Amino acid sequence: QEGTKIPSKRKQNTSITTSELLDKNLLKSQHENWNNISAKYKAMTKRIKEKLEELHNKYTFNLESPRIRFGQNVYFEENGCIFLSKADDDEGNVDILFSTEDLGFSDAFIQRIRISSDQRYMAISLKSENSEEATCVIMKLGHSPVVEKVIPSVFSFEWATNDVLFYTSQKNLKCQNVFMTTFTNQKHTKLVYTEQDARFFVDIYCTKDRRFLTINSNSKTTSEVWLVDCRHPFKLPALVQARTKGVIYHTEHRNDELYILTTYGEPAEYKLMKAPVASSGMENWQLVYALEKKTKLVDLEMFRDHCIMFLKNAGHLYLNVISFVSHSVQSIKLPTWACEFELESHPEHTTSTCYFQLTSPVHPPKRFAYSFEENNLIEQAVQEVPIITNCHTTRLLAKSKDETLVPITVFHNMNSKELHRKPLLVHVYGAYGIDLNMSFKEEKLMLIEEGWILAYCHVRGGGELGLSWHSDGCQHNKLKGLHDLKACIMLLHKLGFSQPKYTALAAASAGGVLAGALCNTDPELIRAMVLQAPFVDVLNTMMKPHLPLTIEEQEEWGNPLANEKSMKYIKSYCPYQNIKPQCYPSVFITAYENDQRIPLTGVLRYVQKLRKAALDHASRTSKKGNWIPNIILDIRANGSHCHSSWEDSLNEV
Repeated sequence: QEGTKIPSKRKQNTSITTSELLDKNLLKSQHENWNNISAKYKAMTKRIKEKLEELHNKYTFNLESPRIRFGQNVYFEENGCIFLSKADDDEGNVDILFSTEDLGFSDAFIQRIRISSDQRYMAISLKSENSEEATCVIMKLGHSPVVEKVIPSVFSFEWATNDVLFYTSQKNLKCQNVFMTTFTNQKHTKLVYTEQDARFFVDIYCTKDRRFLTINSNSKTTSEVWLVDCRHPFKLPALVQARTKGVIYHTEHRNDELYILTTYGEPAEYKLMKAPVASSGMENWQLVYALEKKTKLVDLEMFRDHCIMFLKNAGHLYLNVISFVSHSVQSIKLPTWACEFELESHPEHTTSTCYFQLTSPVHPPKRFAYSFEENNLIEQAVQEVPIITNCHTTRLLAKSKDETLVPITVFHNMNSKELHRKPLLVHVYGAYGIDLNMSFKEEKLMLIEEGWILAYCHVRGGGELGLSWHSDGCQHNKLKGLHDLKACIMLLHKLGFSQPKYTALAAASAGGVLAGALCNTDPELIRAMVLQAPFVDVLNTMMKPHLPLTIEEQEEWGNPLANEKSMKYIKSYCPYQNIKPQCYPSVFITAYENDQRIPLTGVLRYVQKLRKAALDHASRTSKKGNWIPNIILDIRANGSHCHSSWEDSLNEV
């Protein structure tokens, strides 16, 4: 018996080594292949790069970075430095408080800034492009600011008092521990909370009035919140409501009442409810405001006498202003070109103005303010940014296989003639209840100027039409997102927006599932596909519980290890599993060597299998004019799944 065990162990180890060696050789050959191919495009790359740099300098380089206001003090970040200025100073006098360069963090960018309420301490998180984990640096402010403490691997952090900081530690993409560290005479750090369930991710938030710090433990479908009293931060956290499967909730505070944003009750969309702090269980939750059907809540900001909800409905953006004084709700429709909000930081909840930015893929961020005193929206002309006037925005609805209407946002040059002859770039995501990214990108504006049409397909699985839009496209509903995408592309062609031979499909991360699936089922609809860090090997990834995200991702994709039905369903649409010899579009994939979220192995094997299928098809069919698609993989040593610097993203684009 002993004799039979040992060789089997050796054999197992050998197979792992062989597999790693194969991947290493595959990686090497891909690098060589990329170097050969990219050389052909040097002239075109140079022209595009120059154009993008010109647009960057014209539109976004000079944009003001978000401000953090404390009375007359205004804090802001620029080029890796943090500055302090006075709100009423017209002469532009600033003090420099922090510099990444001076402190030896030159390859990092500033991710988050939190300032203690007495403005004696400032906590900053710094993140490098090649890592998901951030470093927290605590500065003691004053005439000459000094570094007080450096904490590695931090995700979120907030000041509970002037000298007590709470933070979550991050390891392997998971946050499950909350610590408290003090900057009093008796400096110490202690563990405050540990999450035991691997599906849950913990972060920290400070209520707008700074009365409570909330420890939020969330899975993809369920929440639990604990309160730390900022007046007594050393007391044990108090539970708001024990986790209840399928109920998501987040808390704010005002006048001894908790304002709870939750999916509790019917329909399972977000509602604003309230309850006394002393009896915060869901049996005491009272409805304040319910969202309309098919409305997406993007953000909520609480002020002393008002609450602002940032909403999306049928592709249009709205503000709903709830007055706690007059008990009224005012709805304000925002400009039709706007597709995304970006809220500015308002540490003081007593302020009378809410600042935010509006943007779209082809419109640089524009600053707006809502005045509570005057009940109106004010456009802020902070800088002279040329207005994009020649771009037309159209919103369409495509009828999917089950008759569901799926929104599409289309941008094109007003001066374009014969749109059916113009190239079309279609964007898709459709996962985790996350909206398609529609913030400004220089390359999108460049494409519009060069006569391209841009289409954004808001398919099920994303969050554009509320929480039910997500649940309708996850787990055993994933194929609905694929049907939606097909319906969107077919409608665009039918209405005269381009045609299959001029159509390209773009997707990133989990968007690669639907894009890759469409490439297998309906390759004739598109001529090219561009994927960035794509999730294309769903089945094999979800079969590996040792990977950092597999357990928590089961609520999105299903659990093929425990459920055969789940396994068969994933297998039916998984891009890697369904590659077959047929005429594929050309494919360009960007992947990252250090990507913790999308294993590079899966991308390498997908490309290898796709190339083989395309060649098999070409060798079987000897039709005149038969073509072999370009299948190109660019593996980047720098950059990561979530963030690239302007320079790195410029090279990628």
